[in-house]
Amino acid sequence: MHHLLTHSAGIPDYFDEEVMNDYAALWHERPIYTMRTPHDFLPMFQHEPMKFAPGERFAYSNAGFIVLGLIVEQQTGMPFPAYVETQIFAPCGMADSGYFALDQLPARTAYGYIENTADQTWRTNIYAVPIVGGPDGGAFATAPDMSKFWTALFGSQLVSHAITERMLTPHMAATRMGTETYYGYGVWMTKQESAVRSYYALGWDPGVRFLSAVHPEPGLVITIIGNTDKAIWPLYKALVSVAVSA
Repeated sequence: MHHLLTHSAGIPDYFDEEVMNDYAALWHERPIYTMRTPHDFLPMFQHEPMKFAPGERFAYSNAGFIVLGLIVEQQTGMPFPAYVETQIFAPCGMADSGYFALDQLPARTAYGYIENTADQTWRTNIYAVPIVGGPDGGAFATAPDMSKFWTALFGSQLVSHAITERMLTPHMAATRMGTETYYGYGVWMTKQESAVRSYYALGWDPGVRFLSAVHPEPGLVITIIGNTDKAIWPLYKALVSVAVSA
């Protein structure tokens, strides 16, 4: 479990970010609308050889989180999205967040858009990502809801104080975006000297960009959600620079 949570398990990934860069290409021969549960992803990696020995190093693994989701389902008897919605979103008061099917989005939900480079037109991402999100991503959320989540997490309202501390401990060193960073349990971190400077969650899929970060000093939460492929890191860095210098 520790290795899965810290992306150090070494199991093969169905989308290996170290060698692949086009997530949408996965679905050229596999109908995207069939990808609705964690079990649907197993044939994409379960018979592949291990990438490395458990604990050997850090390597971000979507498949590792698929396995974690299957463990949640086995232990709780609930579909993973339903478990997250009832045990995390609801207690946090995240009323506008959920796992919504792309072909059945509720009102006020933004579609993700992909630019057609040939003629600069746009199309939705409905044929580029799984129709329902799962353990490795795909939930819908708002910026205010993410602030509620961080408050609940840091207040040990979701799990015990001891487990919260383990989640927010830098377990693995990893280089991301050219910067030396660390990974806890599902949370990225940056450090300055011996203190954690920021905690953040981020992700992207075709037509989607997401970054939500907590800076303990000066007590700042920044959440940026984009529904295109345009980079959001420059905006995030600019906001941090302004906040720190204020």
